[in-house]
Amino acid sequence: MERIQSALAKARSARDRKLQSTNPASAAGGGPWPDLAEIRPDLKLLARNRIVALNPGHAAASFDVMRTNLLRTLRANSWTRVAITSPTPGCGKSTVALNLAFSIARLTDKKVLLVELDLRRPSLLSVLGQPNDQQFAARLAEGRLDMAQVKRIGPNLALALSGSGVSSPAELLSAPRTADLIDELEAVLRPDVVLFDMSPMLVSDDALAYLDQVDCALMVAAAEETTVAEVEKCGADLAKRTQVLGVVLNKCRYMEDEESRAYAE
Repeated sequence: MERIQSALAKARSARDRKLQSTNPASAAGGGPWPDLAEIRPDLKLLARNRIVALNPGHAAASFDVMRTNLLRTLRANSWTRVAITSPTPGCGKSTVALNLAFSIARLTDKKVLLVELDLRRPSLLSVLGQPNDQQFAARLAEGRLDMAQVKRIGPNLALALSGSGVSSPAELLSAPRTADLIDELEAVLRPDVVLFDMSPMLVSDDALAYLDQVDCALMVAAAEETTVAEVEKCGADLAKRTQVLGVVLNKCRYMEDEESRAYAE
């Protein structure tokens, strides 16, 4: 395990050096963020899709707590890249990823980039009520970074999304060229946090193909659906390749009274 952690640390150090040398001028001023095309999500559709962290309030509180704990860990370790995955489909990892992105983006001094790397079943454009004309993954497959495929919601949230999947996700995600292009995207935008919405771990090797490019990972499990064995298997596979920050229990219908208390709004 120590050798794995040492290898991960060396990989992060090499990536950081590359980012620092790629585009040092982009960190100054507003950079390219104002030039990104802005999209306006369908607010009613967001509510139906359980995207609740666009605005502060009781509904967003759990994601705000997650945000605070995550940012503290990232800051303590000088990390920026977080993979969000799940053992199996249907656990709600994309919902968690988008809510967490909105929560971080509400902080005026934080910029967050959400990259959709669930390349078999991309879903975030439909969740946001947007047409399927954004094709970040297709440009990756072509071997080029196309900033026109990166959109913005508000001043602090950038989205690299895809309306359709690609034919060989694992091969694309394991290619050094793909890693280089995403490094270049991060160097251009200089976000404080990069969230990666990854494929489920136990149905393919897609997520495994890219986990060595991230600093840490969150696992999303579904209450009353995900088994203990699935959580343990997913956790063990994640721990071989990156730091596991914890498990997010999603779809929890029953809460103790103490857990549901909040200040009056």
